[in-house]
Amino acid sequence: MKIVCLDALTLGSDINLDVFKKFGEFVRYETTAQDDAIQRLKDADIAITNKVLITKEVMDATNLKLICVSATGTNNVDMRYAKEKNIPVKNVAGYSTNSVTQQTFASLLALLNEVEFYDGYVKSGEWVKSEIFTNLDRAICELSGKNFGIIGLGEIGKNVAKVAQAFGAKIFYYSTSGANNNTEFERLELKELLKICDIVSIHAPLNEKTKSLIGKKELELMKPRAIICNFGRGGIVDEEALAKAIDDKNLKACIDVLESEPMSANHPLLNIKNSSNLIITPHIAWASLEAREKLINLIVKNIEEFIKDENGK
Repeated sequence: MKIVCLDALTLGSDINLDVFKKFGEFVRYETTAQDDAIQRLKDADIAITNKVLITKEVMDATNLKLICVSATGTNNVDMRYAKEKNIPVKNVAGYSTNSVTQQTFASLLALLNEVEFYDGYVKSGEWVKSEIFTNLDRAICELSGKNFGIIGLGEIGKNVAKVAQAFGAKIFYYSTSGANNNTEFERLELKELLKICDIVSIHAPLNEKTKSLIGKKELELMKPRAIICNFGRGGIVDEEALAKAIDDKNLKACIDVLESEPMSANHPLLNIKNSSNLIITPHIAWASLEAREKLINLIVKNIEEFIKDENGK
């Protein structure tokens, strides 16, 4: 079989993809422009893609037998047409739970503990000049006793909730699907959750129910100096409204995902006055070394299952 990976760079240069060679010929491209997808897949049996679109046109112009998405979401594949053409599409779920949870708290605790400010204070030599043993120019705050709201109580959301609970926070959640009735934590409607929570952490997928879920009106409901975290998907939070809220009501934010990635040069979050109220990372929460290694192993498993099914026909 011939396997073509269209955007290996999204998996990291430190990840060895040679494991795919055991299935036959393996070709990797670091990145692929959309216009090049058909040419690169013309004689491939299996496509591995993270962000490159596998459209109707791509499927009609190639002879793909399997599409492997190196992510959980499958919005880059025309799923309806793949089903019509009887081309299986296999994604990977559950590989990044620990990674996203860890990055959520890495960002949140850095913000709560003013890590950047105090690290800079020491490294600038100011502590050397101090008359006392400490510095209390900026208050640090504990998670213990805080109301911690989760938007999207799936596998990652539940893991974040348990860690926050271990810190002594009180957990509330909002079900974006309306179907989650977890009895371990208290469920609230969105408006009530935003009003009472000191920290709101988003771990939901982007769909018709979550698109633009948090806009100007919702941000106005939050407490001054409350923290909103988005480790779900860009497009859930109105980024222009968030930038304004950070400056106007001293809201704080930890953001790992944006509606358009990479970030634009004139993005409103790059121009806020209260920059110390924002920690923003380039969609890395999913990408611990261990998570990416697990991702590759699960793609291999998906291919093995496909071959087994094909041989059994």
